[in-house]
Amino acid sequence: MTKTMEGQIALVTGAARGIGLATARLLAEAGARVFLSDINAETVQQAVDESDGLLRDWVVLDVADPESVNAAVRQVTDAAGKIDILVNNAGITDRSYPMWETPLPMFERMWATHFMGTVHCCQAVIPGMIERGYGRIINVASVAGKEGNAGSSAYSSAKAGVIGLTKSLGKELAQTGVLINAVTPGVINTPLMADASPEHIARLLAKIPMGRPGEAEEVGELVAWLASPQCSFSTGAVFDISGGRTTY
Repeated sequence: MTKTMEGQIALVTGAARGIGLATARLLAEAGARVFLSDINAETVQQAVDESDGLLRDWVVLDVADPESVNAAVRQVTDAAGKIDILVNNAGITDRSYPMWETPLPMFERMWATHFMGTVHCCQAVIPGMIERGYGRIINVASVAGKEGNAGSSAYSSAKAGVIGLTKSLGKELAQTGVLINAVTPGVINTPLMADASPEHIARLLAKIPMGRPGEAEEVGELVAWLASPQCSFSTGAVFDISGGRTTY
């Protein structure tokens, strides 16, 4: 996709590391001006500094806070004039619990970040995209949202919400020029995975027919295609990237 996104503006949330950073690099290599965003200014600045000049722009953004989202979107549009591509990637993880023992604040954190964070970012950018008649939104969900992971009811339910939101929005936006799709990674080799317990990771790896975790760059390649003009007849869809675990 060499330079197929020349002149386009992208905002990637949770872009200081992992899937977000890999995606940001691929979008920039395709010619887009990419704004990395993260809740931590130091980590996102470091990601930019270590990109060898490929990435230059960043904003601080807490997806769980609608005021923070709106301020960041204004900052990007003031600097670049528009947002053509939104990648909703910001995410968190936590300890594994049976559902009935899961602390309620964990449910609130998971839903605030994964589901409501996606809602906040979509509401902030969609009106401008509709006005211009073009946009690409990619929501990073999870195989956990398709089939549920034991011990991760808060995370799984929030990601299922992201999938349902994507399907609904795809139909609402279908004739506007704005396409929205989701990707559902399985176990991916990222710093976020390192935060989970070894036992939990082992259970998940055992479900992958390919016998290995995915790499952030592999997910980034799929997201980058969905963000491109070449993706022109898919919307409201869920694209699997799980090493064969969830082939639906």
